[in-house]
Amino acid sequence: MSNIAIKTYEPTPALHVAFLGLGVMGYPMAGHLARAGHQVTVYNRTAAKSIAWCAEFVEASASTHALTPRLAADQADIVFCCVGNDDDLRSVTLGADGAFAGMKPGAVFVDHTTASASVARELYGAARNLGLQFVDAPVSGGQAGAQNGLLTVMCGGDQAAFDVAQPVAMAFSRAFTRLGESGAGQLAKMVNQICIAGLVQGLSEAIAFGQQAGLDMNQVLDVIGKGAAQSWQLDNRGKTMVADKFDFGFAVDWMRKDLGLVLDEAKRNGARLPVTALVDQFYADVQHMGGNRWDTSSLIKRLR
Repeated sequence: MSNIAIKTYEPTPALHVAFLGLGVMGYPMAGHLARAGHQVTVYNRTAAKSIAWCAEFVEASASTHALTPRLAADQADIVFCCVGNDDDLRSVTLGADGAFAGMKPGAVFVDHTTASASVARELYGAARNLGLQFVDAPVSGGQAGAQNGLLTVMCGGDQAAFDVAQPVAMAFSRAFTRLGESGAGQLAKMVNQICIAGLVQGLSEAIAFGQQAGLDMNQVLDVIGKGAAQSWQLDNRGKTMVADKFDFGFAVDWMRKDLGLVLDEAKRNGARLPVTALVDQFYADVQHMGGNRWDTSSLIKRLR
């Protein structure tokens, strides 16, 4: 079987699945699983969010919510997860109330959290010791990608576990790709964030420069977007940056968390990331301006 899947609409057999974490990403991702006909049990640290999700999707499938990750994972074929960081991930997987304690032998845990490669390998090992399977599978595409079911998913783990998860996860994915052994998905997400950091800073400087020069930057973006400067960031954030609007998707606080993971990994593997380290400090400046919840394109605020 290919390690790459591109969005198709072929139905998959209905499974019993769980979803842990109903934030801005997890809530719609779990919804796509319900619409695909799977029996979905959800867990969220704030139970009111789980109750609201069930009220919205109860007609889509036999959905319910659980009070602990362990109860949510009971009898699930696949347990999906999207929480905040390494510690959050450990809290929903390990311990007496963690998902691992409730999963049946051979079940697959698919983690969509952007976390460290080291915690992915740690939990992969813990899962194997319990007769379970673990795939690290961070996503790219932001809130809009989750809502539209068009996320790009980068996976690390065993081929057999990937093959089980892939057709089901296509309910919310545009592409779902295995990139190597445990931890490879998280490392690929770090590559993704390095690229975004540099692109957004370059776009910020370009727009600020053009505005200072008196150009109609909306017109300029239309023109250069048809040439070599084209990028997703230019297409989707350029004009909102011109308009000084920063309430779209991925927040600065989360980007700083991700870049912290990147820079920690770079210290371990010896990679040199001078631009990424600089942009991380620029995002710290945005935080000091009160922009913690602004989206990542708010880097331009430093230049105005």
